[in-house]
Order: sequence, then structure tokens, then C-alpha cells
Amino acid sequence: MQLAISHLSKQYRHDIWGLRDFNLELGSGVIGLLGPNGAGKSTLMRMLATITRPTQGTIHWKNIDILKSPDTIRSILGYLPQDFGVYPHLTAFEFLEYIAAIKGMDQKISGSRIEELLTLVNLVHAAKRPLGSYSGGMKQRVGIAQALLNNPQLLIVDEPTVGLDPEERVRFRNLLSDLSVERLILLSTHIVSDVEAIATEIIVINHGRKIHHDTPENLMQLLNGKVWHWIVPSSELPDLKQKYILSGTIRRNDGIQVRVVSESAPATSAQQTEPGLEDVYLYLISKNGQQK
Repeated sequence: MQLAISHLSKQYRHDIWGLRDFNLELGSGVIGLLGPNGAGKSTLMRMLATITRPTQGTIHWKNIDILKSPDTIRSILGYLPQDFGVYPHLTAFEFLEYIAAIKGMDQKISGSRIEELLTLVNLVHAAKRPLGSYSGGMKQRVGIAQALLNNPQLLIVDEPTVGLDPEERVRFRNLLSDLSVERLILLSTHIVSDVEAIATEIIVINHGRKIHHDTPENLMQLLNGKVWHWIVPSSELPDLKQKYILSGTIRRNDGIQVRVVSESAPATSAQQTEPGLEDVYLYLISKNGQQK
């Protein structure tokens, strides 16, 4: 076991907790951390990156307490925060050189590594342009490159596909999948499709607490026989949203095909269908919200 988190909590004010009694043990692979905005994902990421100290609990990396010895994890860590900033007057190459120097990387090694990463994130053509001229998606790719500079054993990426176009998102997901063979990657997002194809395990978090942790396959088995689809007039849609967990709608020329999660058939014409990860995620979040 590489990463062990025990009773981790973060209290911001007397009545506001960003994270509450969080326990987790992880090996290697891509671990998808799913939850709505404000669920506590970024709080957890920042504590793992030793940026924020917890109010309670412990974090161990290979049996070393990183709260007592933060340099242990910093030396093997790659981190892409949700709000990633750049120096607008530096070029991508200059910025990555600067980050490599901060990480203490040898200059001869860092130069070739930067060229390799610029190719990997498809920015060779823009490497000498100032970052202030980059689009949001291009800046995000620079952020991905800086997180990979030191070839980290633990890679933490917080909402990494914000601003990326569909082709870039696929490229990034494939990159994470390739990188995960010998390292632990924590991918925090509220977008189910970002983890659906590549995550080896998924953790669902809400209100600062872990509400489920399992493989994607086991998660989807939770809703076997509980996902339905049928066609309804558009006028019935508001009422259905009040009664059921609606996980999808497709407009057709004969009405709207709805997809809902329900213990029993929601309509005489409803047909069972295979559950997907989006169904499970909405079901778990809805169930947890009712129990809050």
C-alpha cells in the first residue's frame, strides 16, 4: 500500500468542514475522485500535496508520515491544481525551466525533459510564444507538463480537463492511462466521462465525506435492474425531474427519451437498460444528499 489516509479532517470555521473523517488506502493506478463542486475534492488534494495542513488525521506515503516529513512526498509529487496560474511574459519553455529549477532538477536533464513533455502535450509549435497569448486549453496543457517534470510517483490532478477541447481531453486521458502502470494517479473531477474510461478505482465524495469506493464495474452493479428508459412528451419532463433521478434525455421527433434510476418500473412503457457510471454517480450523490 503506497498511500494511507486515516481520519483526515479539515475544519475551516467552527461549523464548516471541508473534509470530515476521511479514510483511504491506495496502491497504484488511476484513482478517480468524483463529486460535485464543493464536495471536498480540492481540500483533499491540497492536503495530499502538503499545501494545506489537516485539522485532524494522518497521511502516510509508504509508511512515512508526510505531515511530519513533507519533503518525502514533495520530491516524488506532481501536482496540477484546479486554479493553475502562469507568468504571462514567459514562454512555455522558459516557464518549465523555471519550475524545473524550483524542483531542483539538473539543468542538463531538465532541458531534454521539457522538450519531451512539450511534444507529449502537443505544444512544440508554441513553445517560444509568451504564455499570455495562450488559450485556456493551452495553458492547461502547460500545467500538465509542469506536473510531469520530475517523473512523479504520485501525480495529483485537480479538474485537469477544464478548457480542453474533446480531442485534447481524449489525449490527456490516454496519457494518464499510460502513466499509471508504475505510479499512483489521483484524478479529481466532477465530470464522470473524465474517469469512466481510465479509472481503475473510483471514490465518490460529497459533503466532505467518502460515500463509496470501488471499481467501476462493481459500482455499476449497484444499479442492475434499476435503470430505465422510455419516451415521454416534453410537457411531462418537469414532473419526472421531481419524482426520479434523471440521468439523461434525448430529444426525438416523437418526444423525449428519458433515462431514470428507479427501484421499480416508472411507467408501463419503460424498459430496463444497462447502468452506466453516470447513473451510479447521480444515484449515490442524490442518496447522500437525502441523508445529509
